Amino acid sequence: MFRDVLVVCTGNICRSPVGEALLKQALPSHHISSAGLGALVGHCADPTAARLAEADGLDLSQHRARQIDAAMVRQADLILVMSEGQRLSLAERFPFATGKTLCFGRWLSSDVGNGVDIPDPYRRNEEVFVRVHRQLSEAARLWQARLGSSRN
Repeated sequence: MFRDVLVVCTGNICRSPVGEALLKQALPSHHISSAGLGALVGHCADPTAARLAEADGLDLSQHRARQIDAAMVRQADLILVMSEGQRLSLAERFPFATGKTLCFGRWLSSDVGNGVDIPDPYRRNEEVFVRVHRQLSEAARLWQARLGSSRN
């Protein structure tokens, strides 16, 4: 069973904190955390990402970016990355995690494969953040359906 989920992006200030918050809300009985492959360690969530999250009832005010490490990877039952490139990078750094690493947007496409990459909105305009936030919200809803909730 996948009870410990690690959500990963690049800097751990835009996509993975929002993905973490969405999954925590959807799967309260699970342990959900996030980290970055090249984290801006100690930074708060990006203000635009935080504002969009807040509009959905999510609170990112306590988030601080952290760098992924082997202990986090070992602890996780499931690791969700934002792109195929990140999945490959993580596999190169932590080969033992290959079998438990999938793309956060895996279920956003009906095509066979790894799903949809969720682009990095960092330093982009608000329209990009809005589109990414929608993708993250939909992907989290689809993961909730697969991972189950505490109400099941």
